[in-house]
Amino acid sequence: MSKYGMQAKFTAKPGQRDILANMLLEAAAGLQSIKDCELYIVSTPETDPNAVWVTEVWSSSEAHKASLSLEETKAAIQHAKPLIDGVEAVELTPLGGKGISS
Repeated sequence: MSKYGMQAKFTAKPGQRDILANMLLEAAAGLQSIKDCELYIVSTPETDPNAVWVTEVWSSSEAHKASLSLEETKAAIQHAKPLIDGVEAVELTPLGGKGISS
């Protein structure tokens, strides 16, 4: 079974980036106890005042899908939706590197 990764760019509505970033950081904190989530990083670029990037690595695509069915995940998504103008996501197959277990 291959690991599953995703990089997603969330474009916040103007002036809402910091609030959205904080919501995503709260989501990251909630994932601490989920063993199948190996990495969840929230970042903001200096060049785009509305963008928030999330980089995720999961033990499998099934584990990621299962996380989306959790009630707390569904609630967090609904709470964040009004702040988001768009999402661009790329699914990845992590091959290895520092911080990724093999």
